[in-house]
Amino acid sequence: MLVRRRLVQFLSTLLANAKLGNFLSGQIYRGPLKQVCVPFLNCYGCPAALGACPLGSLQSLAEAPQSRLSFYVWGGMLLAGGLAGRFICGWLCPFGLLQDLLKRGSRIRLRLPKYLPALKFLLLPLVVLLPAVVVDQYGFGSPYFCQFICPAGTLTAGLPLLASGPEFYHLIGPLFWFKLALLFLILAAAVIYYRPFCRVLCPLGAFWGLFNRIAYFRLIAAPSCAACGRCSQTCPVQLTLPGQLNSSECIRCLDCVKACPHGALKFTSCSSGVDKGTGYSPTSC
Repeated sequence: MLVRRRLVQFLSTLLANAKLGNFLSGQIYRGPLKQVCVPFLNCYGCPAALGACPLGSLQSLAEAPQSRLSFYVWGGMLLAGGLAGRFICGWLCPFGLLQDLLKRGSRIRLRLPKYLPALKFLLLPLVVLLPAVVVDQYGFGSPYFCQFICPAGTLTAGLPLLASGPEFYHLIGPLFWFKLALLFLILAAAVIYYRPFCRVLCPLGAFWGLFNRIAYFRLIAAPSCAACGRCSQTCPVQLTLPGQLNSSECIRCLDCVKACPHGALKFTSCSSGVDKGTGYSPTSC
């Protein structure tokens, strides 16, 4: 399962950032594909990025008085979340992949304080509303999350553009140093804790998490579950399973499915009734 997930993560990262030559030229791709949102953090300013980030798109549209709401962006997010919830976080997000790799190479195993994951749910409404509410004298807001917090943008846009040539050196200032420090703090934390940004600060992860219990594809349990606790021991986000199946914190890594010695967990559609052959029931989601 891990090898398959890593392969999908790498392919997703490469497909979303296929203009690799732009890292050398310092140019940003602005073709027609940039109008399409990918379902994960993928900074518009990244030279290699083909698609746009949904959070960046929402904020950019909300900051302009003439376009506070985008049915296209919201519709795409609702569709993606309704299909599989935080499967996007666990299998597709490039910044999630980076945190996975950092944690994989570390022997340190610390548990994240339980109250911290709630912070991303406080950030979610602020990310969506602030650009439309906190505006200048002309009625324009700013993409505040991208501007002041997003570490993915610092890593894949800010640093590569600075490295491409001196014409970008004017961007270096107090805000850049703040965001760079925040990036390194998050990456350092990823060595100690599993996916700290995804679990604590990512508004997009919070949004997908709202769909985990109602998504078309979700985790279900069979009566053959012996409550042995193997799935809980394996869960990287510290969920107590199977009681917290499809919690908003579950990133659908499916480690629990692989670890179950009884084959009692399954990630599948919950659109049908009880499977008489296996005993899997959507009511257990």
